[in-house]
Amino acid sequence: MAFFESMLTLLLVAIVFLQFSRKFRIPYPTMLAIAGIIVAAVPWAPEVAIDPQLALALLIAPVLFDAAYDLPPRTLRRNWLPLFSLAAIAVILTAVAVAAVAMTTAGLPLAAALALGAIVAPPDAAAATAMLDRFDLPRQTYVVLKGESLLNDAVALLIFSAAVAAASSPAFFSGALAQLALAVPGGILLGYLLGRLYMVVGVKLAGTLGGTLLEFVATFGAWIIAERLHLSAILTIVVYAMVIARYMPERQSARHRIHSYSVWEAAVFLLNVLAFLLMGLQVRQIVVDIDPGRLDFAITLAMAVFVTVIVVRLIWVLLYNRAITYLAARGRTKQAVPTFATSLLAGWCGMRGLVTLATALALPIDFHDRDIILLSALAVVLGTLIVQGLTLGPLIRFLKFDPDTSLDRDLTKARIALIDAALAELDGEDKSTRILREVYTSEREIAVDGKHPREVSRLDKQRRNIITAKRRKLAVMRRAGEIDDDVFHTLEQELDWAELAVLPPGRDEIVES
Repeated sequence: MAFFESMLTLLLVAIVFLQFSRKFRIPYPTMLAIAGIIVAAVPWAPEVAIDPQLALALLIAPVLFDAAYDLPPRTLRRNWLPLFSLAAIAVILTAVAVAAVAMTTAGLPLAAALALGAIVAPPDAAAATAMLDRFDLPRQTYVVLKGESLLNDAVALLIFSAAVAAASSPAFFSGALAQLALAVPGGILLGYLLGRLYMVVGVKLAGTLGGTLLEFVATFGAWIIAERLHLSAILTIVVYAMVIARYMPERQSARHRIHSYSVWEAAVFLLNVLAFLLMGLQVRQIVVDIDPGRLDFAITLAMAVFVTVIVVRLIWVLLYNRAITYLAARGRTKQAVPTFATSLLAGWCGMRGLVTLATALALPIDFHDRDIILLSALAVVLGTLIVQGLTLGPLIRFLKFDPDTSLDRDLTKARIALIDAALAELDGEDKSTRILREVYTSEREIAVDGKHPREVSRLDKQRRNIITAKRRKLAVMRRAGEIDDDVFHTLEQELDWAELAVLPPGRDEIVES
């Protein structure tokens, strides 16, 4: 009961701080990081420990699934070079650079230093997109930064797994490397097979609460099965999610999709909140227990790691800009050439978040210099979220990007095609067909102008006004006792769905930042 009360208290603190996030337009991960530190500084803060293996499965598996679900393979193919540059090369360079700093300044063993490098290497997409969503940025830059998060998580976690295995097994390079070489293709194959299996079972449960629960059970189950088979759980989840995202939405009802997406959004957000608060409490205990002389040493290392991760990413992104510009000028690549402004933005979008926190918590309790590594990880998360997170907006405004209207053009083209399909389906001359044809013809004229029909349609505005009037009448009938609560809730749900159908785009989303 004490643990449950502690978690409720921590969540309440996070909710309060998130109100400041919306009011002052600060990325919500930054506010969560500050909330974690404040909770940890309170003298009566609870001591909450989490099993390392549970931390990795509980906090990482759903986040990987959520990110992979939103990244189709064609996006990987189209942007393979910038994604490979950021998600693989930048992560490896950062991990190696941090490991070198940890070995030279703190004397950490190679495996422990590399584990620290892998923990702090991957930037967090949630932290970046919480800020980037507010600005009109080049579409290509936005897609690459979101896609990077999935792949860099996978690369960093593979390095982390190898480093932890090397630290615990002196014979790692003779046996575990061969096992890791089998784990990568095995994890990919297992993810594909589990994804196909889920589609068979999931379709039968689609639209039920059991189906929503199955989504979580199957995701965690895929991770656990891969772990039991000594395959790459990371790649298993990534491939599993991509298979489901490719085929499953077409087999689900609209209601199931709306319900499923909202549940996943809330679950991933809850995991973000818990990870920041748990990490803050863990570091509090470390600071209390650590020797004062060693604490100064640990803080020095943390600051050195923080500077290293920022500098390495920024230098590499700018070098990539020069290299791709050089190759494009000589006709050796067909990849789009990023401008200096977009490269500078991508280099500065290096905020660390949930993956760094969860991976640090996943370190074995007896891991070499675990306390120093945890402190360094939290310093990097806090430093990047506060320094980069709070300066990202001013940087975007200073760079003055040209408006990118490619997404609006593609939406307009697709919207007109859908309306044409609706008009083609309206055969006959009965009264209802004529009314619908007039409605869709009017919507097509609005769409051709590049606007969304529900934004300017007088008919949809009248529908919204009518729904509002119905809600008022329904509330009056309930308060007067004319209808029972079961009737009220049934009609309330019908009005909710009707309102979703006539709301302008963006007005039906639940956001935290």
